[in-house]
This record gives sequence, structure tokens and C-alpha cells, in this order.
Amino acid sequence: MTPTASLYETLGGKAAIGAVVDDFYRRVLADPALAHRFAQTEMDKQRKHLAAFMALALGGPDEYAGRSMEKAHAGLNITRAEFGAVAGHLVQTLRALGVPQAHIDSVIGRVAGLESGIVGK
Repeated sequence: MTPTASLYETLGGKAAIGAVVDDFYRRVLADPALAHRFAQTEMDKQRKHLAAFMALALGGPDEYAGRSMEKAHAGLNITRAEFGAVAGHLVQTLRALGVPQAHIDSVIGRVAGLESGIVGK
């Protein structure tokens, strides 16, 4: 990664983020402990939404027009275990796509910073 390259660029930009989101949701939806959380979700819209959020969070273009983490997860009462399982699926996805561990650590560090806005809301 060059000093001026964002993590978004380093990971491969829009196409790479799209691949991450697709594989990530394949894993999450296959997990019986998490799949119920998405039973009423329009997944095409959700994939686009997450891709835009991830792009912004990783230093890419600002195309995110969604709610804050707190508002998006209000009333869902997501548990710490569910949050951890989702993060675990993200790690598995990034590893499967060949992302170097240092970059995985950076992504997960950013995800961990969102926990207080998601868990128990």
C-alpha cells in the first residue's frame, strides 16, 4: 500500500468490495444463528447499501446515503455474540479472497469501532 492509497484502493476498489459483500452475505445467510436477522430484508438493496458503506469506511468514494449505525440497528437488540459472528464471517471472507492479514486487521479494527452503535440497540 502506498502512503497515499486508501485501504479501499489497496483492496481493489469497487469490484473488490462487491466481491467481499457478496461472499460475506453468502456466509452470513448460511449461518443459522444469523440468517433470521435477514429474513425480511431485500438482499439486493442490502448488498448495495453495505458496499457503499464499506467503500466510505475504507477511504473510497462517499456514496453512502444510509442511516447512522445507531438508527439502522435500533430495536434489533443485536447481541455481542451476533456482532462477533458477523465480524468472523467478514474475516473468513477477506481471507478467502486473499487479503493480507495486515489489511484484514485494519478492516476489523474499523468494524470493531462500530460495535457500540450496533450491539444492544
